[in-house]
Amino acid sequence: MELGLIIGIVAIILSSVLIIFGMLAILATRLKKCPPDKIMVVYGGGSKNNKDGSRKTAKCVHGGASFVWPFFQGYGYLDLRPMTIRVDLMGALSKQNIRVDIPSNFTLGISTEPGVMQNAAERLRGMNTEHIQDLARDIIFGQLRLIVSTMDIEEINTDREKFLQSISINVETELKKVGLRLFNVNITDINDGSGYIVALGREAAAKAINEANKSVAEAVRDGESGVAAADKQKRISISSSNADAVDGENSAMARVSLSDATRREVQAEAERRATVAELIATANAKKDAYKAQQEAEEARALREKATMEADILVKQEIEKRRVELEAEAQAESIRRVAKGEADALFLKKSAEAKGLLEILTKQAEGFDKLVKAGGGNSDDAVKLLLSDKIEGLVALQVEAIKNIKIDQVTVWDSGQAANGGHATANFLSGMLKSVPPLQDIFKMSGMQLPEYLGKVVEKPQQNMDATVE
Repeated sequence: MELGLIIGIVAIILSSVLIIFGMLAILATRLKKCPPDKIMVVYGGGSKNNKDGSRKTAKCVHGGASFVWPFFQGYGYLDLRPMTIRVDLMGALSKQNIRVDIPSNFTLGISTEPGVMQNAAERLRGMNTEHIQDLARDIIFGQLRLIVSTMDIEEINTDREKFLQSISINVETELKKVGLRLFNVNITDINDGSGYIVALGREAAAKAINEANKSVAEAVRDGESGVAAADKQKRISISSSNADAVDGENSAMARVSLSDATRREVQAEAERRATVAELIATANAKKDAYKAQQEAEEARALREKATMEADILVKQEIEKRRVELEAEAQAESIRRVAKGEADALFLKKSAEAKGLLEILTKQAEGFDKLVKAGGGNSDDAVKLLLSDKIEGLVALQVEAIKNIKIDQVTVWDSGQAANGGHATANFLSGMLKSVPPLQDIFKMSGMQLPEYLGKVVEKPQQNMDATVE
């Protein structure tokens, strides 16, 4: 018996250990690790809310591990390797309405910045590299056209740093919305269909060549005309050149100033619109926040009111139910006590009746045997029964006078009694006569004492007293 119990306990322990190891193995298979060149996206049940209250549709893990609940959650990976996109912008209108061709290369990839990474999980999960590149190319095309439309060809061609900075700011802002990050921009060449850029280059080259030819001619003329003529011509030439240079510089500066003024005007207008839009958006956001806060306060007031009403009603209902249950319990207790007392009384009376019936039955059986012993005569049976009780009857007679202390009885005797006897003797005789004689008792029962016990002698006296000889 003990061996079987020990074997059962050992089997239970082993089963428990196997179950625990099985559960740990299942849990270990659901612990997913994320490599450093990928982002693991866990989606499905169990997602939490962001700090701003919006619903977080997925959980992003970079360079760590996460437990994925079976049946309720799924997971996938986003590749962090950089992508190079060839963007050949053709025929984009500049600020001067001159179409420009800007071939370029963009290097980008999925961002690991927390907020941007969440955007990538929501918008890029499940897309292959080609689809992501097409999406990024469309965004870059749109932003390049927008940037070119706000700049002059001179700015695009000469101020490359400013042009690239504008591209980086505008393009990366839009790429972050889909979870991408811009790493590098490389402008290979800038061309226009009208030849304006080429003309600008030719103009600059011609000016340089003319200046060089002019200098050579002046040097030759100075050598041939002499020092005086050379000096005169030199002064005239220098003055003329200076005048032309100043005129050219003034014209160029005027054009630059006009271009800067136009650019500042466009920038100011853009900044004004952006500021106004930002203020409007901020005001709308505050308005929505105030409205949501008001609705939340109203809902909280209604909830508190309902809670207070529910507490009062529930307490009253509980108290009412408690009183009803106590009354029912008390009534049930009274009913059970009454039923128990009735059952006890019934059982007691039934037992008494059965006992009395048993006694009477036994008495009847004994009396029947007495009758049979008396030869079938019921009178003889009664006499036999009474004769059996004579000893008790005599004892009762003796009991009646046994406690009388004769030595303490004082009798005031005046002498002879009326019948010639003494008063004291008559007192004792009368006291004994107060006890019913045994013969009288038998007569009342219809029996006669045997003669060997004595017989009654009648004396002719006034009181007809009987004595037993």
